[in-house]
Amino acid sequence: MAENAAKRLKTGDAPVTIGTHNGHFHADEALAVHMLRRHVPTYAGAALVRTRDPARLDACHTVVDVGGVYAPEANRFDHHQRTFATTFPGRQTKLSSAGLVYMHFGREIIARRLGREQQQQQQAGDDAEVDVLYRKIYENFVEALDAHDNGVSAYDPAAVSAAGLAKAFSDGGFTLGAMVGRLNPNWNDPRPADPAAAQAAEDARFEAASARIGEEFDRDLDYYTQSWLPARSIVAEAFAQRGRHDERGRIMVFEGQSVPWKDHLYTLEGEAGPGSEVVVYVLYPEGTAPDSKWRVQCVPVTKDSFQSRKPLPEAWRGFRDEKLDEISGIPGCVFVHAAGFIGGNKTFDGALAMAKKGLEL
Repeated sequence: MAENAAKRLKTGDAPVTIGTHNGHFHADEALAVHMLRRHVPTYAGAALVRTRDPARLDACHTVVDVGGVYAPEANRFDHHQRTFATTFPGRQTKLSSAGLVYMHFGREIIARRLGREQQQQQQAGDDAEVDVLYRKIYENFVEALDAHDNGVSAYDPAAVSAAGLAKAFSDGGFTLGAMVGRLNPNWNDPRPADPAAAQAAEDARFEAASARIGEEFDRDLDYYTQSWLPARSIVAEAFAQRGRHDERGRIMVFEGQSVPWKDHLYTLEGEAGPGSEVVVYVLYPEGTAPDSKWRVQCVPVTKDSFQSRKPLPEAWRGFRDEKLDEISGIPGCVFVHAAGFIGGNKTFDGALAMAKKGLEL
């Protein structure tokens, strides 16, 4: 169903109108509107109507986050009705309007960004790369907005309480959802007395919010299509060659330059199956110049963890240059971070020696 969404649109008509609710706005409809206008050609230049008036909404070509109807064949994408329980394939988080629009138009958006519009329009079979990115962008960006709008916590509050866990510091509650929410007017901001002027002022704030969350979405879209995806084959090659410098395959080396490797490494290790040795250290040059210094980076326990599988030796941490040479017994050392998750050497051989010694200690 999702792949056929664009085929329902009336491409020969005048610019379409998108309807959403007025009043306090949220990140989900702000992103939904951006995705349609910015990435789906039929909605280029679409007018926006923010209202809760059923008659005005009925006149809109497409309605998001209001109206009490989820009917993709009629371009209705609301999630507030009591019976709504739709989730993204393979995920448990109930969708918001952002997730609904992404579920139905996401593959087209990604295919266009990859320059594969014709293939997507012709429905010429599955595209494995588009499918990988479709899931990746949902899980790493859109799902957080779905959860925020539906009041879903990242961790089970009861389990957190039972474990006696508490935040070590305040993050200010700054999330993608909060970023949009703070663009709403404050309770005591001046408000025009004229209803039409007041609505226009509110709509202007919504447009700014839609552009702001859209900018972040577009950054992710560009990163995953133009940087993350091309890195897959490079990481796969380095992973395949990991036995060259350690017979157990615990050291992975990027010869030319580093690429985004964490996601791909965890995927490759998972594909290698249980019992396979994991990579402990990743080596890469700081730049592309022949005399570039080299880094030794510890692989985190998980992608977002500050805990390393095996930090560099405690005795090295926080030292630099000649003092670190003396302590480690390895020439050319540059530094080891005080937390032990990364270090550097002037040469590849020196970085490799640091990694091998780190495995032993």
